[in-house]
Amino acid sequence: MRHTVVIDQSTSATKAMLFTADAQLVHRVSVEHRQYYPQPGWVEHDPKEILQNTYRAIRQLVEQSRISVSAIESLALTNQRETVVVWNKTTGNPVYNAVVWQCNRGASCCEQLIAQGKTKMIREKTGLIINPYFSASGIKWILDNIKEATECAENGNLLIGTMDSWLIWHLTDGRVHATDYTNASRTLLFNIHALDWDDELLALFSVKRSMLPQVLPCDAIFGTTTAGGLLSEIPIAGVMGDSHGALTGQCCFEPGMGKATYGTGSSIMVNIGEKALSAPEGLVTSVGFAALGKTVYAFEGNIHCTGATIQWLAEEVGLITAAQESERLATAISDNGGVYLVPAFAGLGAPWWDSEAKALLCGMSRGTTKAHIVRAALESIAYQIKDLMDLIVESGIALKALRVDGGPVKNRFLMQFQADMLQTPIHRSPMEEASALGAVFMNGLALKKWHSLEEIAALRKNDSSVFPAMAAGERENLYAGWKKAVQRTLFK
Repeated sequence: MRHTVVIDQSTSATKAMLFTADAQLVHRVSVEHRQYYPQPGWVEHDPKEILQNTYRAIRQLVEQSRISVSAIESLALTNQRETVVVWNKTTGNPVYNAVVWQCNRGASCCEQLIAQGKTKMIREKTGLIINPYFSASGIKWILDNIKEATECAENGNLLIGTMDSWLIWHLTDGRVHATDYTNASRTLLFNIHALDWDDELLALFSVKRSMLPQVLPCDAIFGTTTAGGLLSEIPIAGVMGDSHGALTGQCCFEPGMGKATYGTGSSIMVNIGEKALSAPEGLVTSVGFAALGKTVYAFEGNIHCTGATIQWLAEEVGLITAAQESERLATAISDNGGVYLVPAFAGLGAPWWDSEAKALLCGMSRGTTKAHIVRAALESIAYQIKDLMDLIVESGIALKALRVDGGPVKNRFLMQFQADMLQTPIHRSPMEEASALGAVFMNGLALKKWHSLEEIAALRKNDSSVFPAMAAGERENLYAGWKKAVQRTLFK
């Protein structure tokens, strides 16, 4: 049987996964990387560490699964989006650490562009808002502040890319500098209507077109690799940003079908069809996926801290020892006791888009226990997703289905509270690794294993569903408390 290796390069770790020809996950390896916080609000990764972890994960995957290298026919890739790397194409080394999507160092650049009246033009071309969450302001910061970047740019030796481009360039030994439409659509440099880098946007951020990768559909072949000699030479086929991978892995192929991914942050994405509609205020329009000669767009909202909030409970304040403990504590009490946590640890994303907002824990009394705080943290995830889903529904998009994926969907309290807040059933994917599965589907289209989205949808396994049970009055009171708490955090 032929197999595909999928690299899922996420915010906290790099995974290597082995899928069978019929898209079944048979083995998985995960290697974490370090997070760097050089200043408050700044977040970085070491690109070289991530590259080495990619090779390490592939090596462990082959060893642990005991698969013959000859049985691996291709490699697919999905990745954290917006995180950007700038490197010297002669040495192959980054000129600076990767600027992560959570990083706020580009805030002043964004504020200047807003003051110059560029908001409307940028939104019309990119579907996005001006915010340091997206790649361009981080790129400009590196170009303006790192001497080696300036020197390499003058010599024509500078390359720029999101994490997929960085890995593809190294996996192909510098032969291929490429990205896909989904990753490109999250940079603030890509015109989602023309499906190309935009010269006016490049000039705003001082980026030369020659520095940027070629942009290809998700179901393209992106060169070949041996993964540093670990594999036989095989094609890299099927590349997409992780949120788009989840949309595809969840088989949201029809307009009105949506997904919510619970990861470090969360992405809510709803298929809107083959026309790039203007998103309602607070949301953005992205390329959902591009395959079989068509480009499908999506409305999207991004939340900075969901799974990261649970990680904070465990690693920073020690209220739990593991993520699984949060469910037990949350269900040990009957309600949140009026306690709300707004996890604006890296500002607030959609729909508030306030990079200066600060995290807030409020509503405590002498009777507040750690269970109340843990419950408030879990509830904050559901509230933030409701913020976004309400906007999508109000925009006139008829929601046909909401499919959820990611590690936190195992938390029964969180999923029930989510269904209660949305007042709609939610469908839990049996495949936790939905982003990787989406890359497998694109890989299969590229290599002609499948020839239509209908063939792919037929592979989908049944969901387990969670239905709302909370009374309307209780839901409205809880959500009103959340909105009051959010208003206290806003800087703007």
